[in-house]
Amino acid sequence: MASPQLQIAIDAMKALQSKVGATVPEMRAAMEELAAPVQPDVKCERLSAGGVDAEWITAPGAAADRAVLYLHGGGYVMGSINTHRDLIGRLSRAAQARVLALNYRLAPEHPFPAAVEDAVAGYRFLLDGGLKPARMAMAGDSAGGGLTLATLVAARDAGVRLPAAAVCLSPWVDFEGLGESMKTRAHVDPIASAEGTRLLAQAYLAGKDLRTPLAAPLYADLKGLPPLLIQVGDHETLLDDSNRVAARARAAGVKVTLEVWPEMIHVWQLFASFLPEAQEAIEVIGKFIREHTN
Repeated sequence: MASPQLQIAIDAMKALQSKVGATVPEMRAAMEELAAPVQPDVKCERLSAGGVDAEWITAPGAAADRAVLYLHGGGYVMGSINTHRDLIGRLSRAAQARVLALNYRLAPEHPFPAAVEDAVAGYRFLLDGGLKPARMAMAGDSAGGGLTLATLVAARDAGVRLPAAAVCLSPWVDFEGLGESMKTRAHVDPIASAEGTRLLAQAYLAGKDLRTPLAAPLYADLKGLPPLLIQVGDHETLLDDSNRVAARARAAGVKVTLEVWPEMIHVWQLFASFLPEAQEAIEVIGKFIREHTN
């Protein structure tokens, strides 16, 4: 049985979901309200990473030569470093790595492929700074989880060496909502609805094909990607996004660890400041990254 604190997270997600379809500023403001204070011993340093607004987020014990590129969620329309800073700080501590978080450009002002371009620029910034791919990982949640896969594919196709591992939290990889879980989990998912995801996809793609591989990486060629850890909650409408992209990656020869967490909701890791299962999941992610970047 899930911790009783889960209901607090569910209520917070319901409040955000009620704003989906409102004006873009209203949606963004609602997501900013989810931001939890970063732990006091975590250091945050703003910078430009290849022309992209970014922040180094570093917990005590992070190895200077180990780094994670983190791509926040928010449907490509909302979300920021601020909304995810606490999660990222906790990831830095668990992975014993510095984390470079990006404020990649958002739709509708900057539709696809702006987010992919910014994420690739952020990854190149790490490489140009002398970090070795064997000591790097990439991670992201929701839209950022899909963007993680798209960034890996884009980097691979550009002939750029890939990081040692990648982590996707509740990745959004199917803009058509064809997974069966869109129906079977609709009554328990407090945030991701078929209508809401359709609106966000339209804003991001701005008329392009819903199966554009670098936007919806369920349809990308995933061959040659590094080992993946995918975490998803059993109470998510996007559950089958994870199931299907994991199957496609395995079929392409990628080593995939897929974890389906009972009763958990979309990106429950955001609530680690009070939800035990969230911190537990982050510890699992940290161990995965450490093992693959040692």
